Formats: sequence, structure tokens, C-alpha cells
Amino acid sequence: MVVLTTSIQNTPSITELYVFGDSLSDAGTVFRATGGMYPPSPPYFQGRYSNGRVWVEYLADRLHLSSNQVHNFAYGGATTGSDRNFVPGLLTQVQSHVKTHQKTHSNVLYVVWAGANDYLQGASSTTLPVENISRAIASLADVGAQKILVANLPDLGQLPTTRTTVNSVRLSALTQTHNQGLRRSLKISQQHSDIQIATLDANTLYREATANPAAFGFTNVISPCLAGSSCGSPDTFLFWDGIHPTTKAHRILGDTAFAAIQDAGFVNSGSVLPP
Repeated sequence: MVVLTTSIQNTPSITELYVFGDSLSDAGTVFRATGGMYPPSPPYFQGRYSNGRVWVEYLADRLHLSSNQVHNFAYGGATTGSDRNFVPGLLTQVQSHVKTHQKTHSNVLYVVWAGANDYLQGASSTTLPVENISRAIASLADVGAQKILVANLPDLGQLPTTRTTVNSVRLSALTQTHNQGLRRSLKISQQHSDIQIATLDANTLYREATANPAAFGFTNVISPCLAGSSCGSPDTFLFWDGIHPTTKAHRILGDTAFAAIQDAGFVNSGSVLPP
């Protein structure tokens, strides 16, 4: 994580939030594109791949941003690259944005989180996904982006849908290699531009929740709440379905993301009210 050396006392607040990624950050993009058909609601919540709001919405709350100040391009099923089966990948999302936004200002926070679908859909090398994320960041930097929050991947081999499959070990290894490559790539990106990068360490957060569920208020971190029918107490589950977290887990992700941008000096901690 990059921490600014200047005093945060004079740090302006975040005035806009732009989000690029996949179903972990999608707050209704696919739902609108499919005329409200997918993901089905119920059991999914109003176009989210969860039982409630997703982490970037909780982050926006912490930043006191209205819906008009949040621009979410994340698309369920997106990979890190360009279009795949008519699904706009991370690069496509970012490239579409920069075509219409040739210049940004310093009070905008950009969120980039993608990669899981590359590996869940069969990618066997981390080189291209990490390169795609780097290219997306470079494209944002070219139009003046200064504050970027990038998330790494949770252990893809330990999701409810992958845990007991033959791909579990391979996916865990790919996750580790991806996160190592991403960390190196972000250091290089930081050195060669004016951008400041904060990291949401989703991998550590998932691992800690799995190792010590009670500390996070969970009683089940193995099985999905939604298995045929919805469970009775979703807030006690880490996972809503075989891949995606519950809104309780999303809230924790949002709070962790807020702490990360505070640590990086993106916001003045004294000017933001508690949740």
C-alpha cells in the first residue's frame, strides 16, 4: 500500500467514485442490460450478485457520496480483458470511459477489481490478466486519474463452488501468483506516473474470516447461504452463493476499503464521520 508523505490535514474529500470490474462490484449493470431478468430478483437483491448491497455501495456511504456521484461500470461475468461473449471486460469498461472523459480531477476515486473470471473460466497463466489490469490503470492515468483503489483476489480455490473440485489446488496457486504479480505491477505503475494507488487486500480479509469466523460475526464460511433455497440467517454466512459474498461480507469489504484509502491519505480521516 502506498502512503502519501504529505499531511492529510489538507487532503480534499472524494467527490466522485468510478467503479470498474465484475460481479463482485456490479450494482445492477447486468440487471439493467437484461431488462431485470438476471441475476433473478429474488433471490438476488435488485440486480446485485448478493442478498443486499455490494461493497462499493458501502464505500460510497462512508465517503458520503450520493448516487449521482457514483458511476459504476462493473459488469457481472467480466474478465480483465476486452469483450468476451458480449460482456464488457475491464479494459473495455475503462477504454469506453476514457473516450468520453478526456480529463479528470484529483478528487475522483477510481476502483479496479477484476481477474477472478479469467481463472474461473480457464485461464492458466496470470501474465495477461495482470497485464490487462496494468493497462487499465495506465489508461486511467493518461486522463489524469490520481487516486486508484485496486483489489487483489481472494483464494479462488476455496470458494464453495471450487473447494471440493479437481481445480481447487490449481486455482489457489493461480490466485497466489496473480496477487504477487499484481503487487509488483502496482509498484511499477506507481513509479512511472503521478497516480497514487491503495490496495484492498481481499485475499487476507477472506483468509482471516475463514480462520476466525466469530471475529467477523460468521458461523459458516464454507457453504453458501443460497443452496436451492435461501438460508434463514444470511448475515451469519460469508458466502451468499457458490462464488459471491453476502451483503454482510460486502459491508466488511467496504469498511476495509475505506480504511485502505484512509491509510493511503486519499481522505482526511478527521473529516469523515463514522458509519
